[in-house]
Amino acid sequence: MQTHLQCGRYRLRVDATARPLVMGILNITPDSFSDAGKYHALDSAISHAEEMIAAGVDIIDIGGESTRPGSQPVSLLDELARVMPLVYALRDCGKPLSIDTYKPEVMREAIAAGADMINDINGFRAPGALEAVAELDCALCVMHMQKDPQSMQLKPDYQDVVADVSAFLRERINAMEQMHIARDRICIDPGFGFGKSLAHNIALLKNIGQLQSTLDLPLLAGLSRKTMIGAILDKPVEHRMAGSLAGALASVAHGARIVRVHDVAETVDALTVWHAINQ
Repeated sequence: MQTHLQCGRYRLRVDATARPLVMGILNITPDSFSDAGKYHALDSAISHAEEMIAAGVDIIDIGGESTRPGSQPVSLLDELARVMPLVYALRDCGKPLSIDTYKPEVMREAIAAGADMINDINGFRAPGALEAVAELDCALCVMHMQKDPQSMQLKPDYQDVVADVSAFLRERINAMEQMHIARDRICIDPGFGFGKSLAHNIALLKNIGQLQSTLDLPLLAGLSRKTMIGAILDKPVEHRMAGSLAGALASVAHGARIVRVHDVAETVDALTVWHAINQ
């Protein structure tokens, strides 16, 4: 597997000898499932980014559209109005900026403004998405999602969730390679909670190593505060930090190289101790 991820202006270590990378979530949506629009205002979003940087975050993932189950899409203009001021404000913060979007127009605008990574829940399937990023050097996270955010949790079904997700990701990687996108720009995400039951999520978590070795690319795991954590603990979203930390540690123990989290300081501490013990 590759040892580095080419991430725009940055080249990030993703080999097994390095501490797994922490991607901090910065949702600037009024209807985010986890923070209820707490960072919707620009000033509060910048302050939260500064807190994450001080806590040791490796990548900041900016999202201008909620993709929680049942969420409704936002217009292109609304998403740009939310995302772009924050990209301009943070592009010189010293950390790679990731943009959580499936819209090619947002990808182009954000990369031109200084973003280093595109994190696409739709796996770069939208018309023009691959063309928007093909000739650049930004990192690309390709995620699996069954159906769409409006319907993905209505009876998700697979013949074999690990094989089905792996086949989808392989097809998208092949499409990227046909566009001459270098493999060292790509990471994969099985899409925990995006069209999966609790059993599906656990099966994928247990088989992170298989997914990563089969596809030969670093894997990003996003479990933080999700419904699967709540289902295991029987706790609401505001009481899922400990469960989220356990999920992050479990995912890296199974081979994940990047974890996408809300609680950056706590996750950095947990992974630093885990990494020290396991080296």
